[in-house]
Parts: sequence; C-alpha cells; structure tokens
Amino acid sequence: MGIYSTIKGLSDVDVAGKTVLLRVDFNSPIDPQAGIILDDKRFREHLYTIQALENAKTVIITHQSRPGKKDFTSLDAHAQRLQELLGKPVRFIDDIFGSYAREAVKKANIGDVLMLENVRFNAEENLKVSPEEAAKTLLIRNLSRMGDIFINDAFGTAHRSQPTIVGFPEVMPAIAGLLMEREVENLSRVFRGAPRPVTFILGGTKVDDSIDVARHVLMNGIADYVVTIGVVANIFLAAKNIAIGEPSLDLIEQLGYTGQIEIAREILSRFNEKIFVPDHVAVRKNATRVEVAVQDIPPDCPILDISSEGLIPCLEIIRRSHSVVLNGPAGLFEENEFSLGTYEIIRAAAEADFSVVGGGHTAAVIEKMGYNNRFSHISTGGGACIEFLTGKKLPAIAALEKSSARFS
Repeated sequence: MGIYSTIKGLSDVDVAGKTVLLRVDFNSPIDPQAGIILDDKRFREHLYTIQALENAKTVIITHQSRPGKKDFTSLDAHAQRLQELLGKPVRFIDDIFGSYAREAVKKANIGDVLMLENVRFNAEENLKVSPEEAAKTLLIRNLSRMGDIFINDAFGTAHRSQPTIVGFPEVMPAIAGLLMEREVENLSRVFRGAPRPVTFILGGTKVDDSIDVARHVLMNGIADYVVTIGVVANIFLAAKNIAIGEPSLDLIEQLGYTGQIEIAREILSRFNEKIFVPDHVAVRKNATRVEVAVQDIPPDCPILDISSEGLIPCLEIIRRSHSVVLNGPAGLFEENEFSLGTYEIIRAAAEADFSVVGGGHTAAVIEKMGYNNRFSHISTGGGACIEFLTGKKLPAIAALEKSSARFS
C-alpha cells in the first residue's frame, strides 16, 4: 500500500463469519426537510467494500453533517439509499450503542447489513482527541464490544482525529477498506513512481493547505512544476508585489490568508522558475468579464478567472506533463462567464498519463463534464487528500499502522 505499506487490507484477513464494524463516510448533500439525498456519489464509492463483506455481519458506522448545521439529521434516508444501491436489505438502527443496537447486532445473521444512527449524535464523536483518549470514550468502549474487527473505509474523514476514526485501532484489530486502500495507493504514487514531468495545479480557496503542498513537493523534488490558479494564484501575484485590486485583497483578508503572502514570497525566492503564476487574468468590470494583464488590474475589480491569454502558457505546461495533480478551480466556475479557466485546465489535465484530482469542487465539475473515466484517480476526500499531499501522516492511517503492529 505505497508509503503506508504496514497497513493491512481486506486481502490480508479473513472476515468470514465475523461481525465487522465498518466506518464509512456517507456525509452527503441532502434536502433535510424532504429527507432526500441529493447526491449519492459517496455511497457508490463504498459499495465495493460492503459487497466484499457478504460473508460477514456488517455494522455500518457513519455520520451526516455536524451539530448546528441544517443538514445534521438522522440516517434513515441513508439506509434506504444504500439498500437501493446494494440491492439487498439494509436495516436502520435508531440507536448507536444502547441496548437496542446491541440486541439488533447480536440477532443479525451473517450477510446482514445494519446501519447505526448518525454517530455524531453522540457528543464524544465531535471531539478532537488522541487515539489513546479516543479508546477511553464510552463511544469506543461500547461499540468495540459489538464487533470482532474494525474496517476504516472513510478516507473523507481520515484527516480528523475523532473517536471512531482513531479509537477502534487501539482496542481491536483494524484494517483499511477497499476505498481507503485505493486512495492511499493512488496518492502514494504521486510521491513515488509517477511518470515525469509531474505538475501540481493548485487553486480554489484553501490557500494555506495549497501553499503547504507547493512547498512540500518543491522542496522534496516531487514536482517539476507548480501551476497556481484561483485565490492561490492571487496570493502569489501579491507576493510578486502585483496590485491585485481591493476586492481580491479583501477576500484574502476575510479568509485569514494575509500571512500566506510572505510564505509564498519565500517559496518564489527559491523555486521561481518552477512556479507558474498567471500574467493575464479575467476580472468583473461593469457586470461583465474583462481580460487584463496583471499589471493593469483595475483597483476596484475582483479577479474571477484566468484569462484566455493567461491560459496559453498554463496549458502548455500541463500538456507537457506526464503526471498531473489537480486540486481546486481556476475561478468562479459556477458562473458561466468565469468558468473558462477551470474547464480548459480540466480538459488538459485529463490528457496526462497519470492524473489525480483532489476531490471537492473540481471533482463536481469533472462529473458534470462527464470526464470521470478520463482521470486515473478522483479522491473522495478534499480535505484529507490535500493534507495527504502536504506529506503529513493522516490520523486514520497512522492509527491503522499501529493496529497492524499491535494485533499482527
């Protein structure tokens, strides 16, 4: 399994006849009033793992949203949707670890699939804790008694140190599910064995994470080029002392990223020749798209896309690359007028021999374009993916490594 070779997966253990606690990430866009799931992509991604457990008793642990949000709701509709996709009964248990849940799991037969209530209804699941602290929670102590083995397939939450992510591997044998394995293997390949040249395209609004990725891949010789787009590009333009206009500066300040400008300046001082920063952009002026050189950005106009002229050298770099990692859009792609950069960059990235997409908005655009099959790997976890690409060890994966050593 790539850089996490000590993690065990489904091919390493026999789960037949066992009761499996399966942590998945079914957190999805929903209409809370109608109880309708609007996008079942995450369900479909986990199907392979659930189907592989047909000779086990499967107890699904998952969440929807978090306390205080409008879509923080029960999982009745989630169980129904999974049942439709799976083509077999999925029993929803309106309980997490109480007597009703314990009895339901005990009485279930091999091959049955049960889904417990939204695990974030339990306050302990919303804590950020160490694995050792997680193991001591009532949530983990009680749930762990209900199963023989824990499988973590929830890559989307792998960067969160929460009880059901890091606690189970402390107290019971724990392995990775098929989705988790696929994510780790493909993202690990970015660091080892990706055909060169390797280009990282970093955009969107998660600037601090993107700059961490840029620094990591450049300092460690992982990337040959880093292409900046979106708000990430605006930070690098500001680092080059380009006047990017008040609206774009205000957005950077609102997002809390003003301090990233100096970090970008340091990266540019070391790796300037390996970093692409657009020299032409598209702004909104008098309610319309206007393309300008970066030296001519009007002070009162927001930068909302890369321009057609700015795209030419950008696309040349991408098309010369054998491996491309794409994370984040080039601008306000939701508005047709400012979607050019995002769509053209996706088309170019899809031509690479090896291509990885960091989930989130970019993955949504790719699905809309019908380009899913043109990419080597589209991650299911935006935050987890980008944290992985910074070179940090994700809490969920570190916990699985410990479990492999402890219960081998």
